[in-house]
Amino acid sequence: MTQKDSNLDRSLTLSARLELMGLLFLHGMALASWFVPLGSVLDKAGLSSIKPMAFASSALAALLSPLFFGAMADRSVPPLKVLRWISFATAVFVGLLAWSISNGVSAWAILLLIQLQSIFCSPTSSLAGAIVFSRLGPSQQRFGSIRALGTIGWIAGCLVTSLLALDTRPGAFYLSACLWAIVASYTLILPHAGAGNLNSKRLTLRERFGLDALTLLRNHNHRVVFITSSLVAIPFAAFYPCSPSLLADLGLERISAWMSLGQISEVLTLFFISAILHRWGFKRIVVIGIAFGVLRYALYATNVITPVLFGLALHGVLFTFTYISTQIYLAQRIEPGWQVRAQALLSLMTGGIGNLTGYLSTGAWLNVCRQGDVINWSAFWSGLSIVVFFVLVYFAVGFKDSDKS
Repeated sequence: MTQKDSNLDRSLTLSARLELMGLLFLHGMALASWFVPLGSVLDKAGLSSIKPMAFASSALAALLSPLFFGAMADRSVPPLKVLRWISFATAVFVGLLAWSISNGVSAWAILLLIQLQSIFCSPTSSLAGAIVFSRLGPSQQRFGSIRALGTIGWIAGCLVTSLLALDTRPGAFYLSACLWAIVASYTLILPHAGAGNLNSKRLTLRERFGLDALTLLRNHNHRVVFITSSLVAIPFAAFYPCSPSLLADLGLERISAWMSLGQISEVLTLFFISAILHRWGFKRIVVIGIAFGVLRYALYATNVITPVLFGLALHGVLFTFTYISTQIYLAQRIEPGWQVRAQALLSLMTGGIGNLTGYLSTGAWLNVCRQGDVINWSAFWSGLSIVVFFVLVYFAVGFKDSDKS
């Protein structure tokens, strides 16, 4: 390592790393204070009828907006500026939503505000990840420990919401609006590293909407990775909507606290994911991660408290092994001019196609497994475990592990 490289690495450790941790921490808080209380606030306001559509709005937004804003960040506007604008827009629409619920605005107007919020909020995760990777450069092995601050921020957002007794009140969205405004302001202190491939070339409509990112699928391994991410998101989509109901049927209380077991394991795994990837390689890690997904739902299918809680704790490990390792893979394998669009395409495949298909299909499967007011949880989770197993086979056979990176 040259003296110059050594200085850059030291600067990253002492300054840039803390800046990036701060960004992901604030982003996690803003997301949690919006997403976690959403269902409870709608129920309390008598808006339960629009709750399924409200949750589906994030998946609908993820079908297009990450690619559009990702293309903007890659080609014409520095990613930090894009993140600043859409964070501010998210703050505005979340604030309007809080005011609308408090003043009894119609359900359809509220649903429209939720959809508009989702359009601007959806690309923020892929943009924040791309900004972190652009700053890390060759030091991408640090990503896991930095990304852990996003999960810690999520936990902090949940705690602050509960401490302020806002779990079922529109005030939770005012808190979220303030946090999104802070995220927008925070970007002002960050340097514009990785400002994208800015140019004045006239862009086609396809390029402006980021649809040219689909050309990444021409590479065999990239295609397998993106398709796997989308397929595995389908059965995994049942985790957050259905796990609380399972825990309640098992007689557990304080379900939000029990659900945090998955986030605790996620934080712990994130600190070691880069070292594990370096030792074992990408393919083996993803295979293990998906295998944990098979095991998690198999444990759920026992319908017994102890195995279910163990399966719940596996969530953070399998999420990190499958999704976070894929983010790192893209950062290492995709050329810089396509970085934001690559992360945005991953967001589209998982949060858009995968989650939307997952919400619809697992909801239909749940109805099949329902007998009156009783759900046959063993059949429900066993079926999903089998689906995850087939995704595991597809990836294990399809991905060609030419090296260990």
